[in-house]
Amino acid sequence: MALAPPLQPYRFTVKEYLAFERASDERHEYLDGVIYAMAGESPDHGRICVNLVATLVARLRGSNCEVFSKDTKVCCGPYRAHTREGLYAYPDLVVVCGAMQFHSQAEDVLVNPQVIVEVLSPSTEAFDRGEKFHRYRRWLPTLTDYVLVGQDRPVIDHYHRAEDGLWMLQTLEDLEARLALETIGCTVPLAEVYERIVFPQAEGDPTP
Repeated sequence: MALAPPLQPYRFTVKEYLAFERASDERHEYLDGVIYAMAGESPDHGRICVNLVATLVARLRGSNCEVFSKDTKVCCGPYRAHTREGLYAYPDLVVVCGAMQFHSQAEDVLVNPQVIVEVLSPSTEAFDRGEKFHRYRRWLPTLTDYVLVGQDRPVIDHYHRAEDGLWMLQTLEDLEARLALETIGCTVPLAEVYERIVFPQAEGDPTP
């Protein structure tokens, strides 16, 4: 999901952001005092998200884990009032196992995701791979898997937190590959993730 330019240069407090967000009909993310409107998504972005939800819901049925898509806000890290540092984000998909835990009694900000999935967009890929992941792995102790899904070719980067706390990366690059999310007990074929997606023809590929 892309982010539109910030609403204004004023640096909001988290309290102001949450009040604004709860009264808004649209979604906004918060990063260090700045509120960003969530821009629209491409058709392929939407298809991939729907495919992932359909696949994960089917595989998690009967377990203590469930998947949420797009409208689940996640709080990441402590809020520092003097610098207004903090991150409130809307991942494309979130998997929670066990009881959901929330930032406050309003129960609209999740703090215990186990799996987070982002479908990469050109405008947000660097942030998803960089600062956002840095904060996720530092401040979300329940997070075991961070999955980055490419749009323009069948590539998935799967980051997994090992028992020693180190993060390991596995890159999947073929429609025959399978994404193994062992911590939630399911495997996702890339062919299902990319169902109905037509990829651009690479230079040198044979003409269909």
